[in-house]
Amino acid sequence: MNPFYKNLALWIIITLMMVMLYNLFNQQKKLEANITYSDFLAMVENDRVGEVTIQGQELFVTDTGRNRFKVYAPKDPELIRILRLKGISINAKPPETSPWYLSLLVSWLPMLLLIGVWIFFMRQMQSGGGKAMSFGKSRARLLSDQSDKITFEDVAGVEEAKEELAEIVGFLKNPKKFTRLGGRIPKGVLLTGLPGTGKTLLARAIAGEADVPFFSISGSDFVEMFVGVGASRVRDLFIQGKKNAPCIIFIDEIDAVGRHRGAGLGGGHDEREQTLNQLLVEMDGFESNEGVILIAATNRPDVLDPALLRPGRFDRQVVVPLPDIKGREEILKVHMKKTPIEKDVDPLILAKGTPGFSGADLENLVNEAALLAAKREKEKVDNFDLDDAKDKVYMGLERKSKVVKEEDRKITAYHEGGHALVARLIPGTDAVNKITIIPRGMAAGLTWFLPEERDFKFKDHLENELTVAFGGRAAEEIIFNRITTGASNDIRQATGIAQKMVRSWGMSDVIGPLSYVKEDEQIFLGRDISHQREYSEETAKVIDSEVHVLITKAYANAKKILTEHIDILHKLAELLLEKETLQGAQLDELIISMRPELKSFLNKPEKEAKLQTP
Repeated sequence: MNPFYKNLALWIIITLMMVMLYNLFNQQKKLEANITYSDFLAMVENDRVGEVTIQGQELFVTDTGRNRFKVYAPKDPELIRILRLKGISINAKPPETSPWYLSLLVSWLPMLLLIGVWIFFMRQMQSGGGKAMSFGKSRARLLSDQSDKITFEDVAGVEEAKEELAEIVGFLKNPKKFTRLGGRIPKGVLLTGLPGTGKTLLARAIAGEADVPFFSISGSDFVEMFVGVGASRVRDLFIQGKKNAPCIIFIDEIDAVGRHRGAGLGGGHDEREQTLNQLLVEMDGFESNEGVILIAATNRPDVLDPALLRPGRFDRQVVVPLPDIKGREEILKVHMKKTPIEKDVDPLILAKGTPGFSGADLENLVNEAALLAAKREKEKVDNFDLDDAKDKVYMGLERKSKVVKEEDRKITAYHEGGHALVARLIPGTDAVNKITIIPRGMAAGLTWFLPEERDFKFKDHLENELTVAFGGRAAEEIIFNRITTGASNDIRQATGIAQKMVRSWGMSDVIGPLSYVKEDEQIFLGRDISHQREYSEETAKVIDSEVHVLITKAYANAKKILTEHIDILHKLAELLLEKETLQGAQLDELIISMRPELKSFLNKPEKEAKLQTP
């Protein structure tokens, strides 16, 4: 039957039922007011009744004022004689009875409702999807050919991961090429990496490259409030996969369902554990799932159950790292293809000024630049828009409307100037990119460094980082002979670095190359509830002493550097109060103009390599 006519018939039936129910429960108009029989007789005696209609044992009375009343009358043989003596008009009607169909409906209505509800739920169970009784059905979405495809050409900055995943596509397109020597096609690939690095985008690229069905589902879609639903959905997901083999199943944020077992602190049943058990069985159990490749993504691989990570389930773990300078350049080129860009915009310079940015950050940067350019009525995005967007993404929106006292502006200028000056006058520190005293986000001012991208840090470099961190507090104390709360974040970061140097990295001469840090383990993993210190009180005192030595040494060094170059600090603060924002190159020009002998130091190759301006 045509769905239109089926729906039309359904609505007609519903309308008829509503009309019948209305007639059943609203037969009497609510215009009549009930009065007692004695009141009715009093009205007759006082000649206030004009007309009476007798219907069974009910009287419908109309008084001389045309008001209507309803009276329940007992069997009174004198009633008709009294009404005739008073000359009242008398009408008679037979007792009202309900239509046969209403009587039938009333008697069968409960049964009909039960039958209708039963048919409704049965149809829902058969139709699947996300409807009422489809709890056990998988919510995986099959990506169709009509959807906008993303290929490996749209993914940049993660070449090694692309190469690894391109092999998966090759396995599916030509499996005999790889199995002819006895090899086994991988059953699963786990994509790990920080948020925004492009794990889901890589999976969508695989869907665009592979000519096989691609099922996509989120880890949170498995678990519901009903017991057994997650395991049922896992079974249904792999049944769909087997029917469409060869195919790819992608589970995003698998840590929602694949967490380490044993998290039930009370020893009770955990629905997530049952879902995970079913997933383990489906991936590598007695029944084979040939041709079904599972790809999963997570930014928390540390919380996943070890049984999920073993070969035979996730045979490959592909790390999707933050992009390096070359990767950031390629990512920016990809996103800039979709946006009109001025010819003088160089993605390489922008990539140098965005260390630590993920692919999502870079996409957001280009998007924010496009919005700023449109707001400024421009036809194309230029360097000024991109620089503003970079500051907005990294530091937050400028709070130009905030009323700042002149004294606070002065303190901020010396504080940020202290950071920047210390950073440029000691070796082995990150280059200064920008200094600003314009409030952004939660900060009153900011000194933006360009961290050098390297795998290791040396002890002397970390000590210099501590010195730079205390440059702001040292400048406040030297200039104002007072300290403020503005250095709270600097102190917290410096303390964290000093503790890691002593407790984790073995950089204390007194303690030596020992680690006094236990790996962070969360309570929800069900491993450790109480964190016990595995060293003595005496050792704890030595650790605290060594951390204190590093901090006080760095603070004294920062005060010494600023005291020796206090004239440069004054001039730098004056420029910040005047211009509010200075670039790293302008800082170097100021230092060289006042200390020409430092020109060779500032222009050392390692300094040149790190000093980049947008």
